[in-house]
Amino acid sequence: MDMDRRQLADFLRRSRERLRPREVGLAAGPRRRTPGLRREEVSQLAGMSADYYMRLEQARSPQPSTQLLGALARALRLTGDERDHLYVLAGHRPPAGPFAGEHVRPGLLYLLDRLHETPAQIIGDLGDVLAMNAMAEFLFGCVCTVEEGDRNIVWRWFTDPLVREAYPEDDYDRYSRLHVADLRAAVARRGNDAAASALVGRLRDASEEFARRWRRHEVAVRRTSRMKVLHPEIGAIEFDAEVLLTPAEDQRLTVFTPPPGTAGVDALELLRVIGPETAHRSHA
Repeated sequence: MDMDRRQLADFLRRSRERLRPREVGLAAGPRRRTPGLRREEVSQLAGMSADYYMRLEQARSPQPSTQLLGALARALRLTGDERDHLYVLAGHRPPAGPFAGEHVRPGLLYLLDRLHETPAQIIGDLGDVLAMNAMAEFLFGCVCTVEEGDRNIVWRWFTDPLVREAYPEDDYDRYSRLHVADLRAAVARRGNDAAASALVGRLRDASEEFARRWRRHEVAVRRTSRMKVLHPEIGAIEFDAEVLLTPAEDQRLTVFTPPPGTAGVDALELLRVIGPETAHRSHA
């Protein structure tokens, strides 16, 4: 990502001019001619040299660090969206927003329930199954019999043999790599926080296969994939799994759609009819 010095300089100047001294605890003074804050006041609030800040506003500075950008965002009282814009103009990826954890927004749950013909799940970035619609329950089974702390697709893939029965054996290696590589990316995004560290530790202790694959340090964010599910009544059903990001970066909406022109279209229609009879089988 390239730094846009001209736009960065303009954004800093405009943000400085919009901010009043009293908003940051400074006295306006009787002889203030500059609208908003002075450059030296911003540099003081941000804990940086006045010369360096002046060069930023003159579009002739080197690329600022993320630490410096964070200090500037606080000094200029930027909103979350404004802070992210500052990072992008400076050529950096914005920091992650606040995590939603296990709380799923009502609007997202409403959307999930409205997908009557398509299996869909809301999954946390570490693999926790947070919610699923009826069609997903018909397809994968219900997790209601699973301990709440174990409702994680990576954990169950590597520790519960029944889960793999729902997939062709030839796909086991690919799915294992996908799970581990996607988890590795999520752990890094979180800065290896307590939740991520605890899950990885449990998995390494419980599964030699996981531990071996984790040591390979493969990374791949799962955005879309072709998969085949073996339903106990219908047989093999092929899907495209589309991963859609939600407003919270630690949650994803995954929608399973049959490839156009395949038998999966008819299989889904049959699943709607017989699904309630198979929804509570043990694997998910």
